[in-house]
Amino acid sequence: MQGVSVRRESSSDIKAVDVVHMSAFEGEAEVGLIDALRQSAGFDPSLSLVAEFHGRIVGHVLLTKARLQRERDGADVLVLAPLAVVPSQSHRGIGSSLVNAAVEAGRSQGYGAIVVIGHPEFYRRLGFSSAQDWDLRCNLPVPAEAVTAIELLSGCLKGGGTVVYPAQFSSVY
Repeated sequence: MQGVSVRRESSSDIKAVDVVHMSAFEGEAEVGLIDALRQSAGFDPSLSLVAEFHGRIVGHVLLTKARLQRERDGADVLVLAPLAVVPSQSHRGIGSSLVNAAVEAGRSQGYGAIVVIGHPEFYRRLGFSSAQDWDLRCNLPVPAEAVTAIELLSGCLKGGGTVVYPAQFSSVY
């Protein structure tokens, strides 16, 4: 979308990011999740992205390191959550811009895949597929059809497994 820029979050953006999530989710659960994730070992500030429109922060997405566990081995992957856009700015492509930038950020850092719990139709439009296609599960109590994933490195998800979300996510799910 013209006029929207996506960039890495800075420390001066934190209050604006909180407002974006409170307005999008009509509560503070996601704000608490983000705060907890920022304090965790899996937090990488370069994977916390904001969208600006006319100089105002109108969206945010966070990628956090998680573990894909398999019978014989495992791999580090990223989980995308939360993603929020100020409701008055929705349907302008801001969410898509954030997800596309997040995919590129994850790819540039060498991660093999991104997993997300959310609206499958939205994420499929952006190149994600049903996690069930790879025999992926996650450790959170969510419907299997709500989980989608995208490979950043071909073959990373082959053989399936369980995506172990960081413990901080249990406060929201």
